[in-house]
Amino acid sequence: MKNLILIGFMGAGKTTVGRLLAKEKGMHFADTDDRIVSEQGKSIPDIFSSYGEPYFRDLETDVLKRMQEDTRNTVISVGGGMPVREENRALLRSLGCVIYLTATKRTILCRVRNDGSRPMLNGEDLAEKVEQLMNARERFYKQAAHIYIRTDGRTIHQVVQIIDQETRRFMTEPRQPEG
Repeated sequence: MKNLILIGFMGAGKTTVGRLLAKEKGMHFADTDDRIVSEQGKSIPDIFSSYGEPYFRDLETDVLKRMQEDTRNTVISVGGGMPVREENRALLRSLGCVIYLTATKRTILCRVRNDGSRPMLNGEDLAEKVEQLMNARERFYKQAAHIYIRTDGRTIHQVVQIIDQETRRFMTEPRQPEG
């Protein structure tokens, strides 16, 4: 089976939805941020503070390249900034069906307000920073995605059900012509 890749802004529900989606569909689950943390032996905030954002973005691209070779039948949750790079958008689309989970600024703020593990939100007025980043990334998410799904006002189970309905045609490999 092909992969399902969840993209979107931090707090949109990628990891939470991804874990349940994988369980319900009998698929594997992978989180690119978790993979980077495991491989680097450092948290994402530590990677950002030690090496900077460009280094972290290079790690994301490297993970995607390796996933091309070894990842099948997997729900993949990716970091919110991963689709900003053009190369990453192409890699994501080649991995499977890309699903953009969207949420309003208000919903995002409620979900990330007390989360110190998000280095891109440090140092400035949170609402202003969220709005700036959401506006800057929106076009990249749309360029990468096959499907958009709003998560506001929906339970995790409702979002999973919508994804299941919207992705059925992407889940089976094309059949080879017979004869």
